[in-house]
Amino acid sequence: MYRRRTAYLYREPFAQGRLEVSAGHNLYFEQSGNPNGQPVVVLHGGPGSGSRPKQRGYFDPERYRIVMFDQRGCGRSTPLGRLDGNTTPDLVADIDALRQHLGIDRWLVFGGSWGSTLGLAYACTHPDRVRALVVWGVFLGTEEEIAWTFGPAGAARLYPLEYEQFLAPLPLAERDDPVGGHYRRMRAADVAPRLRSLDAWTRWENKLSDLVVTDAMLDEQLADRQYVLTHSLFEAHFFAHRCFLETPLLQLTRRLAGVPTVIVQGQLDLVCPPAGALALHRAIPGSGLQLVAGAGHSPNADLIDALVRAVDGLGAEAMVA
Repeated sequence: MYRRRTAYLYREPFAQGRLEVSAGHNLYFEQSGNPNGQPVVVLHGGPGSGSRPKQRGYFDPERYRIVMFDQRGCGRSTPLGRLDGNTTPDLVADIDALRQHLGIDRWLVFGGSWGSTLGLAYACTHPDRVRALVVWGVFLGTEEEIAWTFGPAGAARLYPLEYEQFLAPLPLAERDDPVGGHYRRMRAADVAPRLRSLDAWTRWENKLSDLVVTDAMLDEQLADRQYVLTHSLFEAHFFAHRCFLETPLLQLTRRLAGVPTVIVQGQLDLVCPPAGALALHRAIPGSGLQLVAGAGHSPNADLIDALVRAVDGLGAEAMVA
């Protein structure tokens, strides 16, 4: 009889700290679980969403030393909302700087959505420091994926009225490039257009994140003003610059040969459609792929079950070497 796994009861951090990195950025990090356990670094989404305590729940606290941090300019990292020195290579360098700071030789890398992008970029840059890799809600940072989410011919066709609301803050002349248009307004001197674009961006993407999203849920998310600022601004910043990826990630995955890799993907993910996860699976020999029926982008019970099983399975075998 199949028994669905649930998230572990997570513990409060046993250590917290700050790490100064380049360009004046100061990162908040924390460690929880077993101080002597297998180390895992958890990469949050966005960019700009910040880490959340519930993200500790994918890991057995008796087995894992769980390292979480807020990426540059978001969450409890400072200065809040700073775009200078905030690129994918910078974030990759931060991950390894944190590893060295904590005296960790190799670790499990775990990330979903933008965290999958960053996890892949890190693993392809430092494969010798990665014991295993778990990614979900796969986003490869391609123009096609960005166009699907924010352009007129992708998810917009599923939610046309909501997409009109997403475009509403933009003049007609700028609606052919909504990412660029919103990005310019998010950095405007005038507060009013800045707030309209920040809110429209968050409302649109959060509409796609769950299979059932009510107006009340969207209003609650918009009430978290710090989240709206960094989530919307940083996504627009990274997506307007093609995620600062000089080489497409799929062209780098040959470096992951020998790195145990598990890919988990909701089959109904409207933010990051499953085609990206399948392409990644085919590009990494020996990787495992699980498509979760009935799951969207935000983890539901079935997606949590798949992720907990993936991590537990790696813990028994791949983490020993």
